[in-house]
Amino acid sequence: MARPVRLPALREPDFRKLFIGQSLSYVGDRIAPIALAFGVLGIGGSAADLGLVIAAGTIPFSVFTLAAGVWADRLPRQRLMLASDVVRAAVQALSGALLLAGAAQIWMLAALAVLYGTADAFFSPAMNGLVPQTISSARLQEANALLGGTRSSANVIGPAIAGVLIAIADPGGAILLDAATFLVSAAFLARLRLAPVEVAPEPSFLAALRGGWREVAARSWVRSVLGAMAVYHVIVLPAVFVLGPVLAARELDGASSWAIISAGFGVGSVVGQLLIYRLPFARPIRASVAALIIASTQAAVIGSGLGTWGIAVLEAITGVAVSLFFTLWETSLQQHIPARALSRVSSYDFFASAGLMPVGLIIAGPVSEGLGLHATLHLMSAVGVASALACLAVPSVRALARPEQSG
Repeated sequence: MARPVRLPALREPDFRKLFIGQSLSYVGDRIAPIALAFGVLGIGGSAADLGLVIAAGTIPFSVFTLAAGVWADRLPRQRLMLASDVVRAAVQALSGALLLAGAAQIWMLAALAVLYGTADAFFSPAMNGLVPQTISSARLQEANALLGGTRSSANVIGPAIAGVLIAIADPGGAILLDAATFLVSAAFLARLRLAPVEVAPEPSFLAALRGGWREVAARSWVRSVLGAMAVYHVIVLPAVFVLGPVLAARELDGASSWAIISAGFGVGSVVGQLLIYRLPFARPIRASVAALIIASTQAAVIGSGLGTWGIAVLEAITGVAVSLFFTLWETSLQQHIPARALSRVSSYDFFASAGLMPVGLIIAGPVSEGLGLHATLHLMSAVGVASALACLAVPSVRALARPEQSG
């Protein structure tokens, strides 16, 4: 009897090349923010300076992500991703070199962050559109699970590597390693041999942008999930990025407690990707939104008062749910949206998530000061859960099946 292939998706050459290149790049993506933070502080920067540099990288992503989706449907996605990798490699190489030479200034790092964020905005929608070109349709969910698994693993491995590199090679050296991972990603992308995809037919940029929105508006399940996703990112996730560390500092053991809680979430997210790889999910969107209901309890979990380990265990469960939500959602878009419009629809996805999240990050602190930390955390989850439940009540969300089962 022939032995079963454990990772059959990796037997497909183009996906294997994409997977290897992105796996290394994901680790670099998790090293760089930590190294940059210590780099800013190491040259005498304040917390406000660090916030400025971070904002300089995130705002361009919000501004350019919709335009990036248009261009990813009008130009070869492979070339767009290659250009993004080369630009980000150059930016990180310069940032790392400036830090190592002791010549870096806050304005320089902020300016480079703007360039990085702009190039990053053009990579993500193109990536979502490219994945189905590298894998057979029957293996698409498995392919997304493998890519999601590497992202989840990088969330655990990357910070540990960053700590070691910062200690032995300075923050600048860690950022140089990130630059090298972009070059590796570009090398594997350049080796892909992809069949041409139908190009968006709209004659102008604005017409193409409107065409992408028409694809969204024509599908109630897409509109509904985008709305619930926006609520999750604006209302719930600030509990993780802003209020969680505050609670850990006030009521737990500070950074060490938050590291344990974050690690618990990371482990859960890896388990979630394993489940996606193993299970078929006849109705992926229904399962995705059901998982979002659980994921939206993150804020209440953080404010539960259960102590470090109790919160970490529950965060592991939400980590499973977050993996299920995002990966099954991405797979459903790739299966049901026409290839010629996939990057544009994905850009609305990124805008509703990463693009809008800074709004929540800004208001979370003032709201918690007015209502109280625990009351705010519980209110965040209440709003998030209600939004996800409303999304699950939409008939098309519950009914949408995998293409091979709906045909």
